[in-house]
Amino acid sequence: MRGIDLLRGGADTAPVARGMSLRHLRSARFRRRRADSSVEGLTLRISALVAERQQLRDRGGSDTALERNRVQLARAQWELGHALIDRHLPEPVEQPA
Repeated sequence: MRGIDLLRGGADTAPVARGMSLRHLRSARFRRRRADSSVEGLTLRISALVAERQQLRDRGGSDTALERNRVQLARAQWELGHALIDRHLPEPVEQPA
């Protein structure tokens, strides 16, 4: 049989598994930025995006504008989650050699 059985040794062998991934693990919109924002700044940004979304809904905003706002809101919430983790995660303790 041809196809799946071509790699009889398995896909996890060193020659097959070695090398760079052809795709990113996270989409570009959910990669962390170098200039990290503060928790407080992100909270204010999320509040502004929520207010903007409510205005868009009240005024009958376009689907494109609502989707753009949704993506910005999801991104800001994702960044806030990571900012909170960074703030509250204990520093690693160095082990004496």
